[in-house]
Amino acid sequence: MGSTRLGSKKLHAVFVPYPSQGHVSPMMQLAKLLHSRDFHITFVNTEFNHMILVRSKGPDSFKGLPNFQFETIPDGLPPSDKDATQDIPALCDSTRKTCLGPFKELVIKLNNSSSEAPPVTCIVTDGLMGFGSKAAKELGIPEVQFWTASACGFMAYLQYGELVKRGIIPFKDENFMHDGTLDTPIDWIPGMKNVRLKDIPTFIRVTDVNDIMFDFLGSEAQNCLNSSAIIFNTFDEFEHEVLEVLSTISPKIYTIVPLKLLGRHLPESKLTNSLTSSLWKEDTKCLEWLDKKKPNSVVYVNYGSITIMTDEHLKEFAWGLANSKHPFLWIVRPDVVEGDSAILPDEFFEEIKDRGYIASWCLQDQVLAHPSVGAFLTHTGWNSTLESVSEGVPVICWPFFAEQHTNCRYACTDWEIGMEVSPDVKRDEIEALVKEMLEGEKGMKMREKAKQWKKKAVEATDVGGSSYNNFDRLIKDLRYGE
Repeated sequence: MGSTRLGSKKLHAVFVPYPSQGHVSPMMQLAKLLHSRDFHITFVNTEFNHMILVRSKGPDSFKGLPNFQFETIPDGLPPSDKDATQDIPALCDSTRKTCLGPFKELVIKLNNSSSEAPPVTCIVTDGLMGFGSKAAKELGIPEVQFWTASACGFMAYLQYGELVKRGIIPFKDENFMHDGTLDTPIDWIPGMKNVRLKDIPTFIRVTDVNDIMFDFLGSEAQNCLNSSAIIFNTFDEFEHEVLEVLSTISPKIYTIVPLKLLGRHLPESKLTNSLTSSLWKEDTKCLEWLDKKKPNSVVYVNYGSITIMTDEHLKEFAWGLANSKHPFLWIVRPDVVEGDSAILPDEFFEEIKDRGYIASWCLQDQVLAHPSVGAFLTHTGWNSTLESVSEGVPVICWPFFAEQHTNCRYACTDWEIGMEVSPDVKRDEIEALVKEMLEGEKGMKMREKAKQWKKKAVEATDVGGSSYNNFDRLIKDLRYGE
């Protein structure tokens, strides 16, 4: 991470997350952990995301925080007042092409500022924001990349070039989606076993290798290997086979997760408790509703911040949950239905009355920690996967895109904590899976397995545990520029 010794200086870390909820959250958690170790923090949002944050939390929420400041850079896209996740391909293409200059200017401004903030001593870059690492190198500032998704997903992205070399990608036509091609076993990825083409992050599903997302993810993952160090958002035992391989091809890696569990050792701080990374306003009354339910009786349903579906699929989920006769807490974002607002029929609400609670967003970590929650129907985004493991909750998986399919495969095989929903979801299947998870023998075994993983996650973040020790090593390396 460079050679300048910084031990006697006040440390100043600049964080630059990819601008979507699933990336902002772990970056904010890590920023708060570094802040608790006496780092001054500058957290750099895009102008669009910061506008949403201010709208959600109020304009005074981000002012006057001791040693923690927010800055913004443009994302290069046309202005928008939409309170929803931006178009992902356009955002990826734009950040890669336009953000290096504004970010460099910001860092230079921070270093020349007459404020009390010390000069920048390190830059922590999201693994998908490679321009941050490039800026750090051009400015001679130590840097580290934070890959916020799974290590198994990262390893799969590293294979994009190999898939082209082997003639597997690009596909000749769209028939590959339905003719069984995606069931082809892939047995040559180091550290990964029992995976199929359908388990590789979905951006390989192209007929043109110039596709923005195929090129972007493959390139950004490879660029991470050029960094002097990578933080992986996982813990050693959870993805040990892949991590063993990665440790041989990356100069220095740190596994310091689950970050929330790691944070329990740090002193309470009004600042860090008041700082949340959620881009939307959370419904807290759902926790009171959960208080009235029996232990392990509720299925919690949340597809994350990006997943979109058809109106037909929304209704299949709705009636599957209703027909299970189990209580459920369902997060339905206003933009979850493709091209339309999510509207459910009156007869559905009549059917679920006291059994169902629907909200637009919630404090997910608190919901999963609630004793009444017995299962989590999830898109298997990585934050959701880690939070479910941290609380010992088994998962019903309906992956949407990216490495969520890789995470789903691991949850259902290696980790033995999950069951998968078919892509073309049907109400009968949802009903059966909810009943099996909350009542059946398979569900009981998965709940036990999830509890075992929770124990291992806690052990990893205990004093002397692998994640605890790796975090100490990270702080030392950032402090002394090693």
